Parts: sequence; structure tokens; C-alpha cells
Amino acid sequence: MRVNNTFFRLLVLISIVAVITACVHTKSTYLSPSAEKYPLVNPDSVQLFMSESELDSLDYVRVALIEATGNSRSTSQTGMYNAMRKKAGKLGCNGVLLPQINEPGAGAKVAAAFLGVRAERKGNAVAIRVLGKKQPVTQRPTQP
Repeated sequence: MRVNNTFFRLLVLISIVAVITACVHTKSTYLSPSAEKYPLVNPDSVQLFMSESELDSLDYVRVALIEATGNSRSTSQTGMYNAMRKKAGKLGCNGVLLPQINEPGAGAKVAAAFLGVRAERKGNAVAIRVLGKKQPVTQRPTQP
């Protein structure tokens, strides 16, 4: 009987992990259908940029828009960011420019809890390919 109980617990644990990790759905849209396709990037190598000012010193290309959604009860912001990293890596991008993730309001969360409706966490981002640091512009001496 102990073997069956252990097996059952393991099965439940695996099911819970599968549900939690599969709760964020992402989709992407290339900004230009004829855009250059880049090789895959490991999601752990995809850097998150919280504002465009962080990109001022970098030469980069905007590749695609990424939209992520997930149920607020079974996802976290970290889960949303990781899903966006994974999607960006599949697009060959090594960076993601993140605006804020929109959290459902308190009313939506209460309705979700009591009425069984979904309260979704949503986020949109721009997948970018960082090409390197910008080269300083050298000024030519002016001629009199």
C-alpha cells in the first residue's frame, strides 16, 4: 500500500508542476515579415530591459512583439518574464524590452475566487536583438 501512496503523491506533484509551468501562454508577431532570422538563443541568456533608456548605449534591432497571458492565481510576474525570455530566445533575440505587466484589479480577483471566472495577468514586450555597443561618433574638424 505504501508504494501506491508514494506513486500517487509523485503523480500529483508532477501534475501540479505541469499545470503551474504551462499557465503562461505567449504569442509573437514579427515587426517585419522580411526581417532577418537569427539563430536560437538560450532563454537564460536573454536579458530583460525595464526601460528604453537602458538601450541608449546599445546597437539593437526590434524583431517582434511578444504577448503573454496567464491566470493570476497560477502565474507570477517571474513566470511571465521567463515565458517572454523563452519566446524571445526562440525568435533569436537576446533581449526583451518590458513595459509593466498588467495585473488584474482587486474586483477581478474577487470575482475569480467566488464566481470561478478568470482574472488574467497580461504583458506585452518587444523582442530585440542586441548587436553590440554603439560606436562613438567621431566629429570631423570643421574647415574655416
